[in-house]
Amino acid sequence: MAKLVSKTYGDALFQLAMEEGKGPQFLEEVECIRQVLGQNPQFGRLMLHPGVAKQEKLKVIQDVFRGRVSDEMAGFLELIVQKERYGDLDAVFQYFISQMKEEQRIGIAYVTSAVELSEAQKGRVLDRLLATTDYLSMEVHYAVDPGLIGGMVIRIKDRVMDSSIRTKLEDLTKQLLQIQLVPEASEGV
Repeated sequence: MAKLVSKTYGDALFQLAMEEGKGPQFLEEVECIRQVLGQNPQFGRLMLHPGVAKQEKLKVIQDVFRGRVSDEMAGFLELIVQKERYGDLDAVFQYFISQMKEEQRIGIAYVTSAVELSEAQKGRVLDRLLATTDYLSMEVHYAVDPGLIGGMVIRIKDRVMDSSIRTKLEDLTKQLLQIQLVPEASEGV
């Protein structure tokens, strides 16, 4: 359900940005709002508190954001509060950011390796990702998981490329478990 909500509202914000020709502006505003909200968790608690009336929450949104962000963005935030979807706001913003980056042909990749990659290795990974995709640039997020044993796992959107040793060992184990050993027939019996 949360994914449907983030897609529905994220698509609405994306369509508004495209129709108004304000994609880069909206992207900058969304990233700024996410940063401010992340630094002020008490604001989120206030907006999610069931004891605070919806009208009061709307007034807070207006007081905080009107004049500081575009009228369209302030109106969008008011809509989120009006529809009682504030708890989904970060997911909506994440979806919007991914759509905007896709529109600008900026890929987002998550690379997990067994050990920390050197800058040279990161450069080769980036070059390979750009050569094998249609993106003009790539935002790469690196993580380390020693459980991979070796190799790496790369995720771009819903696509996963797994060349980890752990996965290869798991696949080999599955194949070996499927082999049925048949005792050899004794000669001369």
